[in-house]
Amino acid sequence: MHTKALPYVCLLGLLWGTNLVIMRAGVGQFDPILFVGIRLLLASLAFVVVYTFSGRRLVPTDRKLWLYATLLGVFSTAIPMTAIVSSLTFQSSGVTALLITTAPAFITIAAHFFLPDEQMNSRKLFGVTLALGGAMLIVLRGETGLPDVAEGNPLGYGLVLSAMLFETAGTIVIRRRMKAFSSFDVTAVRLTVAGLTVMPIAILLRGFDLSQVTGSGWFSLVYAALVGAFSAQMLAFSITKRFGATAFSLTSYVIPVVAAVTGVLWLHETITVWMVAGMVLIGGGILLINGRRSVRLMPNP
Repeated sequence: MHTKALPYVCLLGLLWGTNLVIMRAGVGQFDPILFVGIRLLLASLAFVVVYTFSGRRLVPTDRKLWLYATLLGVFSTAIPMTAIVSSLTFQSSGVTALLITTAPAFITIAAHFFLPDEQMNSRKLFGVTLALGGAMLIVLRGETGLPDVAEGNPLGYGLVLSAMLFETAGTIVIRRRMKAFSSFDVTAVRLTVAGLTVMPIAILLRGFDLSQVTGSGWFSLVYAALVGAFSAQMLAFSITKRFGATAFSLTSYVIPVVAAVTGVLWLHETITVWMVAGMVLIGGGILLINGRRSVRLMPNP
């Protein structure tokens, strides 16, 4: 990997890591489902601006792209993103980030069964075992990363797990059916579809009361949409295209560190020795899984 990629990798890790912390701050003022719905629609508007004013981008017309991207929007974006944001009401951004980082382990397991060219080997198996073992350590210890909560809520862990499973399914679909499509176009369609899916459900179930939202809450929402969703995704594509997938994979080591440290400094979250131990196990496992090749894009937090 070229060393010139490191500043971009660190910047992406910073954007996605701080995104989790800032979202946790915002979720205290928004209903999680409503927060996700508005966030997705704002991110979609950013893509509309690009299509409108960029002479190089045209709205995609390929029916297969729209079909698969729509499925991704519902099952691999709307559901997992809602689950991840909801998990922040039960645990710290650092704990959620650590559990999200295990995504390559789930993808590796699924790839063994559904992608003939990505079979499991002893190195990957050991990596998967280490990564999932690190996650299990955090769960079994009941870590929350919150100073006023002694033991984690299983629902918080379950929400992140469900998000990983839906994202894994989406990754398999991308690898099998969508290699030829533009990543920019797919992301634009899937975020738009996800927003149009979540928003009506949020209004139906939660209403549209924003009277309790303060300036910090609006900042959290705008940051999550335009920085955490749109800008970070574009930077991820740029890193992968310019420097390769191996360079991109390094963000998986930066995100949990940034989320944990920022959470401590801003939201007074905590980092325990068991969280550090889990981080080491997960990081070592992902390193073994990657080897000389990288796993696919991680879930967008």
